[in-house]
Amino acid sequence: SLNKMNFITRLSALCLKKKSKMQQRHQSSRRPAVPLGSRILTDPSKVFEHNMWDHMQWSQEEEECAKEKAAENSLVKVQLEDQDKYEREAKILPEKMREQLKTEERSSEHTKINITNSFSHKNGMFEEGEKYWKKSYGDDSTFVRGYVYNKKELKSVADSPQGKNCEEELGRLDSFPGSDATYRILEVGCGAGNSVFPILKVLCNTPGTFLYCCDFASGAVELVKSHSSYNSAWCSAFVHDVCDDALPYPFPDEILDVILLVFVLSTIHPDRMQGVINRLAKLLKPGGMLLFRDYGRYDTAQLRFKKGRCLSENFYVRGDGTRVYFFTKDEVWNMFNLAGLTEVQNLVDRRLQVNRKKKVKMQRVWVQSKFQKPLLLSLNNPEETTKRHPYG
Repeated sequence: SLNKMNFITRLSALCLKKKSKMQQRHQSSRRPAVPLGSRILTDPSKVFEHNMWDHMQWSQEEEECAKEKAAENSLVKVQLEDQDKYEREAKILPEKMREQLKTEERSSEHTKINITNSFSHKNGMFEEGEKYWKKSYGDDSTFVRGYVYNKKELKSVADSPQGKNCEEELGRLDSFPGSDATYRILEVGCGAGNSVFPILKVLCNTPGTFLYCCDFASGAVELVKSHSSYNSAWCSAFVHDVCDDALPYPFPDEILDVILLVFVLSTIHPDRMQGVINRLAKLLKPGGMLLFRDYGRYDTAQLRFKKGRCLSENFYVRGDGTRVYFFTKDEVWNMFNLAGLTEVQNLVDRRLQVNRKKKVKMQRVWVQSKFQKPLLLSLNNPEETTKRHPYG
């Protein structure tokens, strides 16, 4: 529905703003803040008037220079035995960062977040979530394992293996955190909660909503749980390794309306990324949305690596042991397409970040995407769509 899409758009804007900390960066002390994405550099002589410029176009020379730098810093690879060590000791949130994030989170409690008014129709919006499939398939419909059934369909398959599991499945849906919610969100890689708590400020006043958040690092999850705004009535934080396909989530598959995957996939070994996306896709309801943002190919962060920090093509290890991959939108499309999700948005976000004091310019590149799980009408007659690559 339109209301649901509006909510997802606003939620993604909120989370991406908080997670990438762009709000403070793009604002100037000289002028009032402008909406993210609308500060365009039209006069190169004014480049140092602001900290960030949006929608930057690269010249062919800049593109070639970036490729050369990436090729140069990839010449010397990390030794295989060290690569194995980094895989075993993979950290999403290093120990030394936890206290820093804790301090940041405390200070963020005093930050004014003017988002509540933007949800002027929020109650109706979440009622839409509750009625999402019923509007299309009738009040007699019910939702089991990603499929929409009516009473006649359930009765007709009562003697089948799927039918025998329906009652069992419906019973299981009543015994997990957030089981009473009608609109559910999961943030993967929540860290110390820089996105969690702004979201909760909205959700705690919106009946029927629930937020799940998980992180690889137990210390990060403990910080979230110990925060004054954490409340198990509308939030469940848990430790989870998204690379472990056999590790169950604390809720059933196919119940989530939104998944946030922001600056997380890049920390995972490229060989494991597809499995992570496949597993997350199973958690979405038909019609559910996955919001993705991460590092783009030839971002300044990639070009700054020195030789000997490259693990494999476009995959590097930082000094603190964390790893980072730099994506193209083509790669992102392929992964989510293979997981059965449909593109709603997939773009390269190029910005020019400026250090006005040092007169340094940095080309930042991110990939920002929205992918949706298609609606399936029946277990016996799932929709099958042939997906064509939109980029050639």
